[in-house]
Amino acid sequence: MRLPRSLQARLGLSVGLVLTLLWLLAATITAVILRGEMDEVFDSALRETAERILPLAVTDIVGREDEGVTQHLAPIREHDEFFTYVVRDAEGRILLQSHAADPAVFPPYEGTGFHDTATHRLYSDAALQGTVRITVAEPLAYRAEVAREIQLGLALPLFILLPAALAAIVLAVRFSLAPLRRFRSRLEARSARDLSAVPATDLPSEINPLATTLNHLLDRLRAAFEAERSFAANAAHELRTPLAGAIAQVQRLRSETADAAARDRAGQIEATLKRLTRLSERLMQLARAEGGRLRLDHAADLRPVARVMVEALGRTAAPGRIVLTLPETPVLSDLDPDAFGILCRNLVENALRHGSDTAPVSVALTPDGVLTVANDGPVVPEEVLGCLTTRFERAGANGDGSGLGLAIVAAIADRAGSALVLTSPRPGTLSGFQAAVRLPRQPLPER
Repeated sequence: MRLPRSLQARLGLSVGLVLTLLWLLAATITAVILRGEMDEVFDSALRETAERILPLAVTDIVGREDEGVTQHLAPIREHDEFFTYVVRDAEGRILLQSHAADPAVFPPYEGTGFHDTATHRLYSDAALQGTVRITVAEPLAYRAEVAREIQLGLALPLFILLPAALAAIVLAVRFSLAPLRRFRSRLEARSARDLSAVPATDLPSEINPLATTLNHLLDRLRAAFEAERSFAANAAHELRTPLAGAIAQVQRLRSETADAAARDRAGQIEATLKRLTRLSERLMQLARAEGGRLRLDHAADLRPVARVMVEALGRTAAPGRIVLTLPETPVLSDLDPDAFGILCRNLVENALRHGSDTAPVSVALTPDGVLTVANDGPVVPEEVLGCLTTRFERAGANGDGSGLGLAIVAAIADRAGSALVLTSPRPGTLSGFQAAVRLPRQPLPER
């Protein structure tokens, strides 16, 4: 038999089984002890009956005129007679017997003391130098019946108390394991990026080392992730200055050389350096999205941030390329405005880079805090759509992007308690692409 996987079920089953076996063992030992005590009581009653009847029988027999006559005692009222007796002389003739006595039950006199037959327990005694002999008989079936009633009396409470005891054991085990369930709930409530220690002060001493080991593992993982993010951010930051200097030198080289081939090569170098600059900026943004504090203690209106981002990107795009729609009422949120700016900028740049050159990019912020960025263009296959938030994953063969824009947006949305929803085609159309994020929103103050 396989044990259940649940610790609670295992404890309840094992404790209940041990309790049941111990209870049955105790009941059996009690029944055996009671049977021995019962035999002693019955033997004492059997002997006491013989010793009380024998003097009376001697008095009656000695005063008789006719010797050797059997006298039957009539019952005063109907009753169950468990003890029967016969009084005999030295020749074995029955002089006196109880009304229910069966002479065939009584064997020949064998002396004073207890004797057993197949059906009865006997006690014999004698008086007048052995001339008057009494034998009292008790059916063994009566003793067996009394023993069965005692055993039944011991067993019946088991059928009532044992289920109650098992239920109490289950409740006690469940109550004892409540701290473990609370620890599991706290662990399940953690997000994938929350690697702080899980409180485990109320755990039993047997389980607490496991929780301590788990928290140490979380500490090591957090340290490893922070080291990775710190390296990416520092490396990207350190690259900005030399990249800017290299771009300036290449631009100066292009302006000073008259060789067309050298100018083209310098242009290619400049494009590569600019792409590397954008990649370093994206790496810093990703490190900020994954490691920085994104939720503040106060709320701010996100509309000005969206307006500034769109205007900044609109200066490098064609006129009317971006259409911004903002609500009339403030959109208050405790999301860090810098993080929202990174989120908005990456979504709009992604739409400008991969959308149609002739159709405008629609940017809308709703009063309930939903930011949507949509662009026209070919439909993105569903299998590709699910991979776009993976780092360095690019849609199509366009090599201009870094493959980090949507990964950064997804990281910010996840840490803000939301999700990035990608849809292609756009709702209500047959083409295009839409990205939507529900931002954490604070209610407007009452006037």
